Amino acid sequence: MTRKPHEQDSPDAKSPVHVDELSKRIIEQLQQDGRRSYAAIGKAVGLSEAAVRQRVQRLLDSGLVQIVAVTDPLQLGFLRQAMIGVTVSGDVQEVADRLAELPEIEYVVITAGSFDLLVEVVCRDDDQLLEVINRRIRSLEAVTGTETFVYLKLRKQTYAWGTR
Repeated sequence: MTRKPHEQDSPDAKSPVHVDELSKRIIEQLQQDGRRSYAAIGKAVGLSEAAVRQRVQRLLDSGLVQIVAVTDPLQLGFLRQAMIGVTVSGDVQEVADRLAELPEIEYVVITAGSFDLLVEVVCRDDDQLLEVINRRIRSLEAVTGTETFVYLKLRKQTYAWGTR
C-alpha cells in the first residue's frame, strides 16, 4: 500500500517542518483560495511572485501542504455520512490498513479510549451504509464491535489548523 505524504503512524512519525510567519501567511492565502495566483499572494504577504512560488514549492515538496479540490458530498449524491467507532481484538494497525482500502471510507484513525479506530464513511444512502458496516467492517475477523454516529447536519468543517 502506498502512503500519501500526510499519512502518519503517529504525530511524531515525521520531523516537523519549520514554518515561519511568512509561510503561514502564504498558507492562509491558499486556504482561502487554492487557485490564488502567486502574484496576488505575493502582494498580500509582501513578497515577489518568484519568492512565493519557491516557498509554495518547498511546502508542497515537504508534504506539509497539499492543494486539492474539496467537494460537497451532498451535491455529488452522497446523502449519508457517518463516523463509526470500531473495537478490535488483535492487530489494530492491520485492521486500520484493511479499512483504509475501502473506497467509501475517507478517514481512519487509531485512537485511545472506548474505540480502537474511528472511521468516517461517505455513502450514497442508508443501504450502502448498511453494506459497509455489516459486510465490510463487521465481517473482518478482528472487529469485535462497532458504533455508528450518523451525521444529521454539518455545522463546521475547516482546514485552517496549520496557521494558528
